[in-house]
Amino acid sequence: MFSYGEGEDAGSAAVRRAVTLSCRPTSTGTHPTPDRACAELRAVDGEFGALTARTEHGRACTKEWRPVTVTAEGVWEGRRVWYEHTFPNPCLKNSVRSQVFDF
Repeated sequence: MFSYGEGEDAGSAAVRRAVTLSCRPTSTGTHPTPDRACAELRAVDGEFGALTARTEHGRACTKEWRPVTVTAEGVWEGRRVWYEHTFPNPCLKNSVRSQVFDF
């Protein structure tokens, strides 16, 4: 399951949206682009940090502190995974060049 919430960490964030994603045997779930999200996860072998680190170059965002936190929880290739990343504001979250947390 993937979630997006407003707040500094998963424990205090007010969840605004949550989706499911399954990549085996086929790409399914409530994620809006399951095929692309699964392809991106396979390309980085399930390392979510590699996805949140790739951002659009030249995107102009303010420096306001309005944190948003994304999480991923589930199983990847037989191992349990938990990932959490906090962005300073929604603009920086939206600058990530990945479909995995774009919902």
